Amino acid sequence: MIQDVPGAVSSISGAELEKQAMPDITAVANLVPSTTLKVSRGTNTTLTAFIRGIGQQDPVAGYEPGVGIYLDDVYMARPQGALTDIYDLERVEILRGPQGTLYGKNTIGGAVKYVTRKLSPKTTFGVKATVGNYGEKDLVLNATVPLSDMLRIGGSVATFNRDGFGQNVVNGKDNYNKEAVAGRISIELTPSSNLFIRLSSDRTVDDSQAKQGYRLTPGPAPASLAPLENKYDTRANLYAVNGHAQQVITQGTALLAEYQVNPELSFKSVTAYRKSKSFAPIDFDSLGTPLFEAPTIYADNQKSQEFQLTYTGAKIQGVAGVFYMKANAFNEFDVLINFPALGGLAAYTMDDINSRTKAVFADVSYSVTDTFNVNVGGRYTDDQHDARIFKRTYIGLAGSPTLGNPAAAGLSPANTDLGPDALNRTDTKFTPKLGFGWKFAPQHNMYGTASQGFKGGMFDPRMDLTGTGGPNTLASQLKRKGVNPEEVTAFELGLKSSMNGGRLQTNAAVFFTKYKNVQIPGSIITYDAAGNANGFSGSLTNAGKAKIKGLELEAISQLTNSLNVSGMYSYIDAKYDEWLVANGPNLINLARNAEFQNTPKHSGNLSASYDWPLVLSGRSGMLSLMNGVSYKSRVYQTEIVRTGNTPGLDALVPGNLLLAQDAYTLWDASLVWTSADRKVQVGLHGRNLTDKRYKVAGYNFSASSNTVTAFYGDPRTVKATVSLKF
Repeated sequence: MIQDVPGAVSSISGAELEKQAMPDITAVANLVPSTTLKVSRGTNTTLTAFIRGIGQQDPVAGYEPGVGIYLDDVYMARPQGALTDIYDLERVEILRGPQGTLYGKNTIGGAVKYVTRKLSPKTTFGVKATVGNYGEKDLVLNATVPLSDMLRIGGSVATFNRDGFGQNVVNGKDNYNKEAVAGRISIELTPSSNLFIRLSSDRTVDDSQAKQGYRLTPGPAPASLAPLENKYDTRANLYAVNGHAQQVITQGTALLAEYQVNPELSFKSVTAYRKSKSFAPIDFDSLGTPLFEAPTIYADNQKSQEFQLTYTGAKIQGVAGVFYMKANAFNEFDVLINFPALGGLAAYTMDDINSRTKAVFADVSYSVTDTFNVNVGGRYTDDQHDARIFKRTYIGLAGSPTLGNPAAAGLSPANTDLGPDALNRTDTKFTPKLGFGWKFAPQHNMYGTASQGFKGGMFDPRMDLTGTGGPNTLASQLKRKGVNPEEVTAFELGLKSSMNGGRLQTNAAVFFTKYKNVQIPGSIITYDAAGNANGFSGSLTNAGKAKIKGLELEAISQLTNSLNVSGMYSYIDAKYDEWLVANGPNLINLARNAEFQNTPKHSGNLSASYDWPLVLSGRSGMLSLMNGVSYKSRVYQTEIVRTGNTPGLDALVPGNLLLAQDAYTLWDASLVWTSADRKVQVGLHGRNLTDKRYKVAGYNFSASSNTVTAFYGDPRTVKATVSLKF
C-alpha cells in the first residue's frame, strides 16, 4: 500500500488514466507534486522529465537522464520513445528523490514507472475508440487467450491519429499532428503456484509530421517577417533527413521470471533488450528558407540484466540485487548555417558513445518494535563510458557526405576525430541510504530518509577542439576528460496519514538536497577570426554547487459516498550557489544569473468527482462528473535567464527570458458513464478548456542569429470515448 511506503511515491491506476482519457503521462504531472513531465522540443515521443529540480533537457547521445524511466522493470536508457500514449497499463508510479537501493539503474532525481497489466485467466477482448476535434481518431484493441491452465497469450494494438493544431503557412503541411501505431504482445507461463514467467515484446512507430517551432523573434532582413498570429503555425523549411521524413521507431523485448523459494524468500530475474531509431528534421529558425537547421539521426540500443532476492520475515524485510547494462547511443547531424560567402555551411557531427553500468545494491528494514523500524541501504555503481566523436564542416547547404551531399567539400582544418583511446572514463561511487519509519498512531506513519545519488561523468558529444590550439593543449586535455559525475545528498521527512476509516488520506513531506557538479548542456555557433560563422559545438559544463529545498502536500478525501475531492501543492526553492566558467584569463560565477529550468516554484492541483447512479438502455451504471484545475508558477526553459554583472551574458539572456513561461492554470473536465459490470464505458472529455497557450520548450540562438523558437502545450481538445469489454 502506498501509504505504508516510507518515501514520496504517487501512483495513478490505469483505470483512472483511461477514465479521464489522459493522452500520455505528461498529464499525470499535473497531479503529482514537484514533477515536470513534458514532450521534448520538436517531437511527439521524446520525454523531458524533471523531479524536484533534477532532470535532463537535451536528448543528444551520451546525456543520461536524471529521472529514470522504466517500462515494467526495464530501465529505458534514452528519452527518445519514452513518451508513449496510455494503453494497456495497470498503473503509473512516480517516485521522488534518489533511487538505486531497490532496483535498476542509479538515478538521482527520481523514477517514472509504466506498469503494464498481467494477462487475464479468462478469454477476453476489449476495444476502445476515440473521436475528437482536430480530426482525432484513436483505436485500441486488446485480447487475452488462455492456451492451457499454465499458458496464456495476449496483446494490444493501437493507432493514434490527429490533424495538426496548426499548419505551415508556406507549404500547407500540418503542424503538431499525430500518426502513430503501437503494439505489445505477452506470453505468460505459470508452471506452478510459485513460478511465473513472462516474455513480452513491444513496438511503436511514430510517423507524425515533423513538429516545428513558433518563431518568437522577427525574421532577418530584408523580409523582416513578423511572428505569426497562431502559436501552432510555422514557416519552417526542413522536413526530411537525407530524404527520410520524420520517424521514431522504438521496440524492445523482456523476459521476466519470478520464483517464490519459500514463504519468506523470492527471486526475480529481468532480462531485456531495447532499441530505437529516429529521423529528426530540426529547424531551429522556423523560417521558409535555410538559415539555421539540423537534420539529425538518433539510434540506440541497450542490453540489461537484473537479479533480485527479496526477503520478508517477521522482523527483517529486505531486497538485494545486481544490475548490468550495456548501451550504445549513436547520432549524426548537420547544422546548416547560412554563410553567404561560401553559399552556406554544413557543420557535421557524429557521436558513437558506449556505456556500461555494473552495480550491486541492497535495502534492509528492521522492525525494532511493532511501530518503529530502521532502514539501511546502499549501492555500489561502476559507470564506464567511451566515445568516438567526429566533426567536420563542409561547404554549402546541401549537407555533409552522409546526410545528403556525397560530393561535399570540407573546410580546413580537415576534421576533429576523437576515438575511445582519447575519450574514455570510469566513475565509481558507493551511495548509502539511512531511514526510519514510525507509526506513532494507527492512522499516522512518519518516515525520514537520508540518501545519496550519483550519475556518472560524460563527454560533450558536440565538443569541438579546432579552436583550442591542437590536441596537446591544456584546454584540449580538459575537454577530453569530460564533465564530472553529478552527486546529490538528499534529506526527507514525511508524514502519511489515513483517517476516518480511510476516507481521508494525506501526505506531507519536506526535503532538502545538496546538488554537486550539475551537468548543464548547451550549444553555440562558432566563428572564425573575421567574425564569420564556421561551425557548431557544445558547451557542456559542470555547475559546481546548488541547493534545493521544498514542501509537498497531497490529500484525497471521500466527503460523501458520491463526492470525492483531491489536491496537491508543492513548493520548490532551487538555487545555484556556484557555477564557475572561464572568461578570458579569469573565472566568473554564473550562479547569480541562473535559474533552475523546468522547476516551477509553486504548483498545485484541485480535483473533484461526483458520481450518481444512472440506467442507460436498461443497463445499470454510474455517471461521473470530474473536474480538475492545475496551476504552475513561472517556468524557465533554460538556466541562464538574468542580466547584469556578468560580461558577455547580456546579449544571450533576452532570448531565454522570452522563452520563460509565466504562471498559468489549466482546466480539465470529463463526464463518464460506466456500467455496473465495468464492461461498457462512455465518456466526453475536455482538456485545457480555457484554451491557454503555454510554452513547454524552445531554442534560443538570439545572440548568433536572432533566433528564438518555442513549442507549446496542447490547445483546447474535446473528445468522446467508448470502451467495450467482452
